[in-house]
Amino acid sequence: MQPVIATMSISLDGIGSGHNQTEERPFGDAPNELLHQWMFETPDENRAEIDAIVDAGAFIMGRNMFGPVRGEWHGDWRGWWGDDPPYHAPVYVLTHYPREPLEMAGGTTFFFVTDGIEAALAQARAVAGDRPIHIAGGVSTINQYLAAGLIDELMLQISPTIIGGGLRLFEGVGPVGLELIGSRGTSNVTHVRYRVHRLGETSS
Repeated sequence: MQPVIATMSISLDGIGSGHNQTEERPFGDAPNELLHQWMFETPDENRAEIDAIVDAGAFIMGRNMFGPVRGEWHGDWRGWWGDDPPYHAPVYVLTHYPREPLEMAGGTTFFFVTDGIEAALAQARAVAGDRPIHIAGGVSTINQYLAAGLIDELMLQISPTIIGGGLRLFEGVGPVGLELIGSRGTSNVTHVRYRVHRLGETSS
């Protein structure tokens, strides 16, 4: 079965996004320039990790990761990434409000799933082939999958900054065991990869 891998850029105190998201501020109150400078200011030295983030057969994301629209869909919001999003695979967006699939350039199609995290994962498994499935965020979506025991690995990019408040990874998740399987530091981020297992389980 395909591995389910969650990817997230966080601060040292575990913040992956802020409150008060708007179209102009995708990460709300959190300082995006600190959480993601490794990706935009020094992409060459982080190329392997950038490529790994989008190397999946299917993706799942929360509605806030897709955009700032709340309630019923209105307008023609098509995501933060322009006409050619970086995913180039099916993306399943968790939402309470139905919307027709949105086909973009480069092989990315957004499908809007209204019946929960397990339904989105089942749809992703059906199309991913033998490639991994990535839970692409945001924080609350990854926390839901962690709490349900549905994530096999965490791929985190930890920036050397303390934000102090916002949406925190692992909030309300309960006990989870993390086994370090890879780490690499560059000039402004530490990349870490963990195998996830419930406490009391043995790693294979």
